[in-house]
Amino acid sequence: MLFVWRGSVLRDIAPQLLATTALAIVVALVHGQIYRWKISLNFVPFSLIGLTLAIFLGFRNSTSYARYWEARTLWGAVLNETRALVRQALTLTSDASHAQPLAMRLIAFVHALRHQLRGSDSQADLVRLLAPAEAARVAAARYRPAVLLLMAGEWLRDRLRAGQLEPALAQAMELPLGRLSEALGGCERIAGTPIPFTYAVIIHRTIYCYCLLLPFGLVDSIGAMTPVIVAFIAYTFFALEALGAEIEDPFGTAPNDLALDAMSRMIENTVREMLGETVPAADPTPTDFVLT
Repeated sequence: MLFVWRGSVLRDIAPQLLATTALAIVVALVHGQIYRWKISLNFVPFSLIGLTLAIFLGFRNSTSYARYWEARTLWGAVLNETRALVRQALTLTSDASHAQPLAMRLIAFVHALRHQLRGSDSQADLVRLLAPAEAARVAAARYRPAVLLLMAGEWLRDRLRAGQLEPALAQAMELPLGRLSEALGGCERIAGTPIPFTYAVIIHRTIYCYCLLLPFGLVDSIGAMTPVIVAFIAYTFFALEALGAEIEDPFGTAPNDLALDAMSRMIENTVREMLGETVPAADPTPTDFVLT
């Protein structure tokens, strides 16, 4: 674990960490003196500030992780409700052959949701999964996942009108469809409501001031070991700040964000397998703990 590179935030904080360590080396060499002015500091103010900074960082990271975990829970609900709808379409309707259009719309919904959250284009997945007329209809929409849920509801309406589904069973199938809509809204809420910017500003400024002044407070007591201790403390604070900023938006493509690509493929494969199709072999388990 000491030498893991992928998934670590070290590459992101390396410039400021090196700069802080270099400053600590210079301070140790001149023994905290700038020209003829000796900067007299000790560890007492840094102990008080460090405690406050730790509380701020703890709040920021716990808030970021709460957003991350809620996003993962919502995508777990997308998986569960998609499976439930396809299973009901296969077992509750009088003609299971009509279940495939619903399944394709739900798979397209999963991919469209991923693309919307990441700000990428879902056109290729829409063309791959939907009939040309359906793909064109969805492509013309601004909020494509919502339109695909509407189309799934239209499938349910058509089955009901055709007499292939009992009204009570249609109501039962409406429940997971409604929960998919709730998951969509929850993901949009997380993606569209970042943590207030002032928290990031306060923490960022305080960390930098703390780490830049720290060598002057340690050099008189620990001497040549100042750069080592400063580098260790700076790494801790810089890394915690970078991690909180990274998982604050759990739908991105950073190494520690949610593996939406892998989850979308898994949902598609499990739905296709329920339809009786042959699915590709599962991806090998990663050894570096990073998925996309």
